[in-house]
Amino acid sequence: MLGARRPFFLMSVELAFATPRKLPKARELRGRVAVLDIAFASETGGGASFETVTLPFIESLGPRLAAWVDHHDSDNHARFASDTRFVLAKKAEHGACPEMITPELVARIGRVDTVVCHNDFDGLVSAAKWLRSGVEPYPGCDDDARAVDTRIGAPSPVGLRFDRALRGRPRDTALFGVIVRHLAAGLADTSLWEPIDEAGRAFDAVENEARKLAARYVRLGDKVAFVDATTRSGPYDKTLLLLLGQERAPISAVLDADNLTVAAAFDSGLNFLKLLGLSGGMPTRVTVPRKRLEATLRALGVAESDIRLVDASNQSY
Repeated sequence: MLGARRPFFLMSVELAFATPRKLPKARELRGRVAVLDIAFASETGGGASFETVTLPFIESLGPRLAAWVDHHDSDNHARFASDTRFVLAKKAEHGACPEMITPELVARIGRVDTVVCHNDFDGLVSAAKWLRSGVEPYPGCDDDARAVDTRIGAPSPVGLRFDRALRGRPRDTALFGVIVRHLAAGLADTSLWEPIDEAGRAFDAVENEARKLAARYVRLGDKVAFVDATTRSGPYDKTLLLLLGQERAPISAVLDADNLTVAAAFDSGLNFLKLLGLSGGMPTRVTVPRKRLEATLRALGVAESDIRLVDASNQSY
């Protein structure tokens, strides 16, 4: 996913797009700041963690931090239980962040000068909803964000247009701005659908690549479907590839260059954070370094004979 980007101006509030592991520099953010749908970083062996990324950002903002609203699990939530600026939940409590952005919350926090949001659909909806004082951009928008973020149920045709656009161009900062602008205006400017739909058409290619990669899935016992996507023809949609794997087994595992991503259905009851000893993130989808491949498969209950086969096929990396 895309890292933090310098903020730009929108409707008297500046926006900055970020991920849990790549946050903007606090000194570059104007005035009072609301942080939306940004999980506390979890240690996955890649160097980023709550202590090295999230906490320094919080401390650098100091009293300028007006609110932090998020719905991802973290052992570090307890640190801020008495700080009313932090509105934190678990994924099981709120499948997506926008439903946490209420008129009462926005009114309580008061004026903010900058919104930092996650660069995915529910993060962008959260930002737009904040700009709209907690009001949904369109009827059913919260439900769409939940469907997209949990992959349970289907989003509406409107939500699907946004989802395909973001999956087609997941690193397009300009697109993020267009989407927030369109949502914040309640979809009033129909001309803004043009760049969104253009980005959605780009999803066709990455969707096709994901379906081709899915043909490589192998079953590792009864629980895990595994695919190595390191060598491929072009960009692919990892979410789709993971979902296609879950059609073959309860857990899908995608190896890609330096990382292994493991996922299961949102309502599966599985918690990879506890299973793999991670402090926070999304319980049913985690990413760990490639060097943890063998240990992760073992933790998932894969037989040693299958682990050796996977290791043998990856000795060249």
